[in-house]
Parts: sequence; structure tokens; C-alpha cells
Amino acid sequence: MAAGEIDPKTANAERNEQLKALLAACTLKDRRAFAQLYEMTSAKLYGVILRILVRDTWAQDCLQEAYIKIWNSADSYRPYLAAPTTWMATIARNQALDLLRRRRREVQMAEPEKLLEASDSKMMPLERLQQSDEGRRLNDCLEQIKSQQRQVIALAYFKGLTHEELASQTGTPLGTVKTWMRRGLEQLKRCLEP
Repeated sequence: MAAGEIDPKTANAERNEQLKALLAACTLKDRRAFAQLYEMTSAKLYGVILRILVRDTWAQDCLQEAYIKIWNSADSYRPYLAAPTTWMATIARNQALDLLRRRRREVQMAEPEKLLEASDSKMMPLERLQQSDEGRRLNDCLEQIKSQQRQVIALAYFKGLTHEELASQTGTPLGTVKTWMRRGLEQLKRCLEP
């Protein structure tokens, strides 16, 4: 690395420590810490939710609900189990899947052209994530795992498919899908840890 350049691993570790501190402050109901946590993570969480729900209005509502859950359950965060963004992304993903299940009938009946709403010319949060160091690092780590594992992780997180739906769609036994998912996520976690 050239002089003056910031090591991405060091920057990521510092960001994780900052997020851990903000989550700890949220357990004490520190609204400023929560606002800073939202500012630092909302683009990523919005991207996770939008990939599952597709509809911008649903994604915005879901993001708000996810942050309410994060605020109310900040004391349940365990740093030794997951990075802060992983923990929050799991809450956001689960919130999106819950909403999707509630509205699945409506989505199936909707006209395809109405599923995607018009967006302004500003870069969307998911696009910002994909262009960020964190997004590129995630893509690099995804490239390092087996293609079957990568496929089931992508379908689960970006399309919201359950284990059963993954097994059906890939024509793979349910136990194998669960193993691929577990092993792939373990490899991703090891790759993404500072």
C-alpha cells in the first residue's frame, strides 16, 4: 500500500467497532447514536430489503419497521456471533420476508409493469453499496465460495426464498440445500471478518 492509503481491513474493523458502540448506546435509548447508526447503515439495509420486495414503497415501510426492531432489540446483539451489519441485515431480511409473505397474494395478482415503480435519477442505495468498498469486498468473498452455495445464498437473501423453495427450484434435497447455505454463510463470515 502506498503512503497515505487506508487499509480496507483496518477501515472495516474500525467501522465495525463504531457500529458496535452505537448499538450499545442504543440499548441505553440514545437517540443520537441511533440516528448515526441509521445514517451509516440504512443504504445497505434498504438494498437488502429492496432486492426482496422490489417495490420501493414497501421497502421504505419495511426499512422503518426493521429499524424499530433494531432499536427495540439492540440489547440482544451479541458481537461474538455476528458483525453489526450482518445482525442488522438479518433483521431487515426477516422483516422483508415477513412482509412479502403477508403480501404474496397481492404481488402475484399485480400487473408486472406495476411491480417496478419509477425511480428518480439519483443513485439508489443498492447501487451505492455495490460501488462501495464493503460491496466489492462482499462480491470478492462470494466469488470464493462454491457456485452451489453462492446460488442458494443469493436466492435466499435477494429473492427471499425459503429452504423448501430453494430445494424445489434447484431440484436439490432439502438437507443438501441447508448444508450448502450453512457452509456458504460460514465461509462468507470468515472471509468478511477483519
